[in-house]
Amino acid sequence: MNLTELSITELSRAYARGDASPREVAAAYLDRIDKINPRLNAYISIIADMAMEQAEAAEKIISRGEQTSLTGAPLAIKDLICLKDVKNTCASRMLSGFIPPYDATVITRLKKAGTVFLGKVNMDEFAMGSSTEHSCFGPTRNPWNMDYAPGGSSGGSAAAVAARLCAGALGSDTGGSVRQPASHCGVVGLKPTYGRVSRFGLVAFASSLDQIGPLAGNVTDCALLLNAIAGYDSMDSTSAPRPVPDYLASLAEGLKGFKIGLPEEYFTAGLDPEVEKAVLGAINNLKKQGAEIVKISLPHTEYAVAAYYIIAPAEASSNLARYDGVKYGFRDKSSQTLMDMYQATRSAGFGPEVIRRIMIGTYVLSAGYYDAYYRKATQVRTLIRQDFERAFEKCDVIAGPVTPAPAFKIGEVIDDPLTMYLSDVFTLSTNLAGIPGMSVPCGLSSTGLPIGLQLMADFFREDNLFKAAYNHERLSDYTFGRAAPDIQALSNQAG
Repeated sequence: MNLTELSITELSRAYARGDASPREVAAAYLDRIDKINPRLNAYISIIADMAMEQAEAAEKIISRGEQTSLTGAPLAIKDLICLKDVKNTCASRMLSGFIPPYDATVITRLKKAGTVFLGKVNMDEFAMGSSTEHSCFGPTRNPWNMDYAPGGSSGGSAAAVAARLCAGALGSDTGGSVRQPASHCGVVGLKPTYGRVSRFGLVAFASSLDQIGPLAGNVTDCALLLNAIAGYDSMDSTSAPRPVPDYLASLAEGLKGFKIGLPEEYFTAGLDPEVEKAVLGAINNLKKQGAEIVKISLPHTEYAVAAYYIIAPAEASSNLARYDGVKYGFRDKSSQTLMDMYQATRSAGFGPEVIRRIMIGTYVLSAGYYDAYYRKATQVRTLIRQDFERAFEKCDVIAGPVTPAPAFKIGEVIDDPLTMYLSDVFTLSTNLAGIPGMSVPCGLSSTGLPIGLQLMADFFREDNLFKAAYNHERLSDYTFGRAAPDIQALSNQAG
């Protein structure tokens, strides 16, 4: 039995039967990470001692008969979610020495469930990017083909799951940063409704858009992770005081009476034919299980990219103003005056993509431009939200592509920010509206790269996402949870 090939659900059953122990599993994952991560660069920090201590604690929980579905589950955490006493860098020189003195709420909840944290994973700096190339630790590679990017900004999370360097992971999604890498790496990724999961302990990028979400090898494991991290938190002023259903109860066979909306704006010129074929094939499988397909329109989709790249940089400009070399973080020590120190610190501490977005955000918030740009963008955001509200009067779930094309090569578009931004054209709207969205694998391109199906639901209706995704998984030709072939070949070579 190869322990690193088992899903979270399968591991839980193995623990209950006594066929495996959390310490055996943690050791197997740490050994695999040691062999594969130097090439993949998914992990920034590997916390072997903590992992083995948590695994030992998980064994005690099991021996007491108090096992949960996540007890002993080996997880990876995106490096902008605070884990006490472990470096939290945001993949930036600016926070290279920051060690949080507290846990994020999601970490507290996962610890209560008895999970095992293997380490912190790579990302685009401060979550600003779509390829995990904007990291001071270097790019993460796509496990399906090492020449390609894994997507971003949660590329380390997605790549670690796809390479079986963890059984599940947490990422964050501000404009598609869980769903896009999940699509490119062939795993399941969920952005919950804004307010469904606490953001306390998440380093802020754009506070009205950020949301923590789970990534896993299959739909059931993703539901288990959301069960653990969802719910109201008084430490987060944007947390929604709403009850959390058991998402496992949504994993029922059949879709009779279920309506799936197809937005005409998501199937237009510029969509890769292979992506369109795979997505429509997945939708046809859902139809075979009783779902009714209805045509809908999201007419303001064309304005989403422009609105997002005003609102998100504006909020980033405000949030990242705290990194000035005075309060905490990196400080340039060569400057003679305070103003020189500010400038030198921010110039050296931030990478080019973060600087670009800070400059855009500062500009659109400046006197004389606020009304022309930021206010207009927030008005467009309202129109996008209203589009979804009208659409969900006609359907339970909206389906479409996650990205216009499969993954691109590392270095291919890094110097073309506009092309990089347009790769998020289908994911940005859910963040602007605040609704939940999910990526589930639905096929492979002719070059062997994964393609994702995006599912979107009404506010706090993650249960509908899981219902549709589970039924897609049942009939899909794609093997959920398998190790990506390129990384598997590397693993075999390593012995």
